[in-house]
Amino acid sequence: MEAAPQGTATRVKALIEHKKNIAEIRVALRIRTIQTVTRWSSGALAVALLFAFVIANVAVGWDSIALANKIAIPVFVLSAATCGAVWGVEWKARDDKRKHYERTPRELKIELEAAEELRLLDAARLGLPVPDRQYSYKDSIPTELESLRKDGKKYRRRHNFAQSVIILGSLGGTSISALADTPAPLKYWAMGITLTVGAAAGFTGYYKWRERAFYLQQTADEIEHHATAFELGIYPYDDPEESVRLAKLAKEIELLRVEQRKREQQLDQPHEGNAEVV
Repeated sequence: MEAAPQGTATRVKALIEHKKNIAEIRVALRIRTIQTVTRWSSGALAVALLFAFVIANVAVGWDSIALANKIAIPVFVLSAATCGAVWGVEWKARDDKRKHYERTPRELKIELEAAEELRLLDAARLGLPVPDRQYSYKDSIPTELESLRKDGKKYRRRHNFAQSVIILGSLGGTSISALADTPAPLKYWAMGITLTVGAAAGFTGYYKWRERAFYLQQTADEIEHHATAFELGIYPYDDPEESVRLAKLAKEIELLRVEQRKREQQLDQPHEGNAEVV
């Protein structure tokens, strides 16, 4: 009689260890992704600045673009230093053989998928009753809300930053271009500002950050509404049976998740595709 509970307790403990491992892999993946993006972007910026610096000074001369050189040189040094610092941190983590941090983001993604699959297999072998799985599903709602709101804030920040670049860049470019005798360095600045404004407007229209943030926040608010109604026992979760309320909650949350995935798929489609789907 004691073997079964002991086996169940062991499997539950194994599931907890799986969750801890998955959480560690996700943190490592986030950090390694930031490190990789920072290293490549700073390195690419340093190389581009060095190339442009050499070409511009050979073609035009130092005196003609002295102001641009004074700005480009510190930016180049900062970019190169950032690339070297991040590379040094990555190399030190590889030497120390710290768990997960010596792997690349691609390897961590594969490891994360394998860890989640292993957790699902162990959970299936555990054979928990449906009410227990529904309780576990309900307890995961706060994590889901946090993830949705975090993604929504991320897209909202990107949209606000792009809009700030467009507004300030448009005003700055127009002001510089309005000068009657615009010096050569300012003409280069005006051209750079115009290109930056165009790129920001293009990225904003293509990736639809504002719409993504709106839909994520909307889904999070609706899920929170259902979770609050369940906790308070109000409509539509006023049934006296706990199992009925749990099943209804799981159904509503899954419908909201499906709706959110459909919205994301529509946003990923071209403009003509969105019109047809809607």
